[in-house]
Amino acid sequence: MSDDFAPIEQLAGNLLQSLSAPERRSLLRKMARALRATQSERIGRQQNPDGSAYAARRPRRELKPGNFTVKFLYPKGDANARLVFMKSWVRQGPLLTGFDAEAGAIRSFFWDKVDRFLPVEPEDQNRGAGKLRRRGAIHRAAMFRKLRSGRFLKSGATDSEAWVGFTGRASLIASIHQDGRMDAPKLGGRQVRYAQRGLIGLTERERELAIDMLLDHVAAH
Repeated sequence: MSDDFAPIEQLAGNLLQSLSAPERRSLLRKMARALRATQSERIGRQQNPDGSAYAARRPRRELKPGNFTVKFLYPKGDANARLVFMKSWVRQGPLLTGFDAEAGAIRSFFWDKVDRFLPVEPEDQNRGAGKLRRRGAIHRAAMFRKLRSGRFLKSGATDSEAWVGFTGRASLIASIHQDGRMDAPKLGGRQVRYAQRGLIGLTERERELAIDMLLDHVAAH
């Protein structure tokens, strides 16, 4: 935003203070709702407040499923350890993830809690056990789809300020991306630095929108 806009903002601030407290609160609440909508739209366009595009996701290392069947007892130290039969699987850090034939679905097991691996009979090698497929469509989708929804991106106002932001657990997640901080992508994983992506921040157009709403309100009253 250019410095030429500063006197207009100062004038708008004086006009706002001239309103009664209930009137200010009502107007600021409307401003906050309008800004929440435009902030959400911008996040949906994958843009920072300055108009630049969000940094792209890190390329994900492709995991290759194991092409042989495994059988093991799980968990270690349990007298009633279960026999697990798994054909399509990957090693993901501390986890062994694949199609659990008994459960009929994808399941994960801690590698260090496997009691022992068992020999696989020849007839079991070709037994169908489902396919483990990467959810690539989700990874290719726009970032922060859920985070920008009304469930997590909130707005509010008092008689002195309007605000737009995230609350609860969503606030922590958002701050990691907002500030480009370190975090582990998954529980127990190694920490990585996330690219800085402006989730919250006023654009020049939004500042103009807020002043226009104030001027329209004053003119109508």
